[in-house]
Amino acid sequence: MQIPFFNLKRQHNSIKKELDSAIASVLNEGQFVGGDQVAQFESEFARYCQKEYCVGVANGTDAIELSLRALGIGEGDEVIVPALTWIADADAVSSVGAKIVFADVLETEYTLDPEDVRDKITDKTKAVIAVHLYGHVCRLDELNEVLKDTNLALIEDCAQAHGATYKGQKVGLSGTVSTYSFYPSKNLGALGDAGAVLTNNSALARKIRLLANHGQPVHNEHLLRGRNSRLDTLQAAVLSIKLMHLNQWVARRKQIATLYVDGLAEYFEFNVNLDEDAFHLFVIQSDKRDQLKKHLEKKGIRTAIHYPKSLPETEPYKSAILPTAKKLAATVLSFPIYPEMTDQEVNYVISAIKAFYTGH
Repeated sequence: MQIPFFNLKRQHNSIKKELDSAIASVLNEGQFVGGDQVAQFESEFARYCQKEYCVGVANGTDAIELSLRALGIGEGDEVIVPALTWIADADAVSSVGAKIVFADVLETEYTLDPEDVRDKITDKTKAVIAVHLYGHVCRLDELNEVLKDTNLALIEDCAQAHGATYKGQKVGLSGTVSTYSFYPSKNLGALGDAGAVLTNNSALARKIRLLANHGQPVHNEHLLRGRNSRLDTLQAAVLSIKLMHLNQWVARRKQIATLYVDGLAEYFEFNVNLDEDAFHLFVIQSDKRDQLKKHLEKKGIRTAIHYPKSLPETEPYKSAILPTAKKLAATVLSFPIYPEMTDQEVNYVISAIKAFYTGH
């Protein structure tokens, strides 16, 4: 049996008529930047995420960078970033000229360690980026407790957490802003790059929208220096279709995660919330990670490593190594998980993993 790491063909085939109709509508109207479809998706996604404002942008990295710029963060400022995350979080901070201060993560949750964040705050700190890594939700109450007597902005990076909740409410509600990527493989994915920023602050939303459109409130009127980072119309139309299926897809991810947890509890320690985590990825830790990966490849099962180096170990961001992030980078392995996987395929993966550990 061949099991890819993810399979977008299955997803798109399952909603082909809806996608074809949405794409045809954009082609027939002939408006490919802005328009009703963009405004419609922004409204729908804001409502889904329980936020007042949604600003569509070109990608998830821009969503973070534009948020930092709108918050007035730049040279001389510090931003706390998890030591284990995708490099986009660090790149966005670098792009605005601020200094990155890495904080360690929790060993079994993969998200920011609130106490290490507390230790890293200085009088130059202006923001904390909390990443809901792999779809696992950060300890938001503890982070808010750390930040409560400060004026620091909390940026929730929800790029891997579409559909995740915290105490029954959508993630993103604690942040000054929340940022999303709609990269094709995300829980809610476009047919290319796309992103969004959500906030309840009207002035902040307006500034982000200006920054993303050359500072223009209307054509040829420029109020500030900006650039081009717009969500295009075709992607917005596709995302509106997919948004209608997101809850069903996340529910299926949770079902698959439950099968993995139940089937593999003998071999791995799990600290997951099957009710609230979004399971963009299903990640385990193993001292035999590389051998297990090779074993599964021989069985036709594709896996991935998210991420093979912590950010302080990478060439652009070399700095003091943080022990938990370094350990996780050396041991984490992601198993296939996507809504279109069948129980038979999930059980095949589980059986192959068991065979690795039992020798059968």
